[in-house]
Amino acid sequence: MNLFAEIRALVLGALQQMQAQGDLPEGLSFDNVAVEPPRDPAHGDMATNAAMVLAKPARMKPRDIAEKLAALLAADARITSAEVAGPGFLNLRLADTAWQGVLRAILETGTAYGRSQMGQGARVNVEFVSANPTGPLHVGHTRGAVFGDALAALLDFAGYDVTREYYINDGGAQVDVLARSVYLRYLEAHGQDVAFEDGTYPGDYLIPVGEALKDKVGDAYLDEPEEVWLSEIRDFATDAMMDLIRDDLARLGVKMDVFFSEKSLYGTGLIEAAIEALQDRGLIYTGVLEPPKGKKPEDWEPREQTLFKSTEHGDDVDRPIMKSDGSWTYFTPDIAYHFDKVSRGFDALIDVFGADHGGYVKRMKAAVSALSDGRVPLDIKLTQLVKLYKNGEPFKMSKRAGTFVTLRDVVDQVGPDVARFVMLTRKNDASLDFDFDKVLEQSRENPVFYVQYAHARVMSVLRRAAEAGMDAGDDVLAAADLGGITHEAELAVARKLAEWPRLVEIAARTNEPHRVAFYLYELAGDFHALWNRGNELPELRFLQDDGAAASQPKIALARAVSVVISAGLGILGVEPAQEMR
Repeated sequence: MNLFAEIRALVLGALQQMQAQGDLPEGLSFDNVAVEPPRDPAHGDMATNAAMVLAKPARMKPRDIAEKLAALLAADARITSAEVAGPGFLNLRLADTAWQGVLRAILETGTAYGRSQMGQGARVNVEFVSANPTGPLHVGHTRGAVFGDALAALLDFAGYDVTREYYINDGGAQVDVLARSVYLRYLEAHGQDVAFEDGTYPGDYLIPVGEALKDKVGDAYLDEPEEVWLSEIRDFATDAMMDLIRDDLARLGVKMDVFFSEKSLYGTGLIEAAIEALQDRGLIYTGVLEPPKGKKPEDWEPREQTLFKSTEHGDDVDRPIMKSDGSWTYFTPDIAYHFDKVSRGFDALIDVFGADHGGYVKRMKAAVSALSDGRVPLDIKLTQLVKLYKNGEPFKMSKRAGTFVTLRDVVDQVGPDVARFVMLTRKNDASLDFDFDKVLEQSRENPVFYVQYAHARVMSVLRRAAEAGMDAGDDVLAAADLGGITHEAELAVARKLAEWPRLVEIAARTNEPHRVAFYLYELAGDFHALWNRGNELPELRFLQDDGAAASQPKIALARAVSVVISAGLGILGVEPAQEMR
């Protein structure tokens, strides 16, 4: 059930009736007609812009449309009033039975309430994390992992067929550096003193990898030149790092569907096929680029390069795909990788990048647009930095990692649920302050606690009902007379619950899972407000002295809150709390 969608359908039906009566011309598009909560709740329960968006194409005054539309809508039993405001907005007030029906639908549907068919099974690839396989995931990767996983869950909830994918960057020079670093730990495992020069990875996390290599090959690589061991140690070390990364992701509750190796693009014809596809479209040429912005002409050495004509697909400049020595640029395997995604039949692609990859957005969008002939959209989401604090001070780096705070550091400090929720309390492209002390506080200022406390309070109500001998099963509550839900504080909670299906579709359409966290915080606030009012007004308490018949509608409202919170937390990858400790 989506009450906003139902009322919109009612509005569209009334508009069609106006056309049939000659009060509105034929041939109008109703696509931009919306029904949404009014900005000021005092104005009503819902508002529609129908008269405003139809006035110009209909060549009518908006108020004339709104007044005739209001008369038709007011005839529906769900509408208690339809009032024209301003130049032609229409504010609607709904009967209490409409909100009571929302509660019943939630109890009958369970956590599937709010699920949408908006996606219609379209196949979406969400690529996220994709960290270099050179060490454990750090706190920046944590945010990207949480965001990508929650986005994938949100899209699934909205009716898309989602694939979670990790791109293993194992084809570049960084894995050679990893191999050399592991070799040093291998020598160390044999009792030799080693020094980590600039450009190697000194983190302690490579100690067990060096020891494992010793266990596997013994002294076979001692005193051997690099060409003997580099390739094999590179594969061994990459596998070890990916095992570590998979374990890190599992600690956070993230499970990938696909791990795609960059190395698989080389020597297989995949890169060549992608470039050939661009050539077939007339988008590869030999040319000379203009100097980069900020470069003085005397500092610029013009040279012929093999270029991708990315400006024809929205980029600022054309992009090199081949270096002067004939090797591919860093951009070229990324083109091939996305060509592979397009070839796999995805209807839409989403990449989650760190903020430092902002310069890649236009070129990657241009490549996908070119390779798919504009058929497959690519949305790139950038996740901004996370600033860590503890005891009021910046949180220090991990000795184990050597240079950064790891995902494991964060999860070990606060647990996966807190880590995930907090990472979604800001929009992905806004910086995030993560204070280890504040995220564990039990106060309204801590959104994790505030939402979990609301769910735990409902669980306590259900336990107390059971102790009193009341049957408070969802089927019983759904069949109960919910006419007792009439107080404004109760209806405020019901109205917020009615927004959930609409919120899901908006969040999925914009690829913004943080909207779910914001919504849950607001819902928890309305519920806590109702709980506190019950301390003053006995008629608002969830367990009434008059027995089951009086208590059941109150319990039904509370239970509906817990169902929606549970569904929302499920999208965020957070377990709802049964009780607070």
